[in-house]
Amino acid sequence: MKKLFLNILILLFLTGCFQNTAMIGPAMTLVSTGSTGQAFGSFLTNKAVEEETGMQAHELIVKKVEEQQLKNKDKRINKELSLMLEQNIQNRQLYILLENNLKKTRTLINSN
Repeated sequence: MKKLFLNILILLFLTGCFQNTAMIGPAMTLVSTGSTGQAFGSFLTNKAVEEETGMQAHELIVKKVEEQQLKNKDKRINKELSLMLEQNIQNRQLYILLENNLKKTRTLINSN
């Protein structure tokens, strides 16, 4: 009987049919630390985050980390584009300077 109950419980966890997933974290905290206060605080925090954002605490953390990674990637791309644009402007200025010098040289050669 114990084995059947354990198998059903494991099956519920593995299939995602377990409804109170917010209770798993605090239950693990209670089992590992033995502190009911810490487990209760963890449960209340998870519930408050879920009510405020509609996501569980770990989902919110993952989302924030992904957003920060995207911002960092965007900053890096913008910096690279700025450097490329600056180099392009410098190359264009050099091209114009050389072109002007060539024109002056041609006019001097042609006038002699």
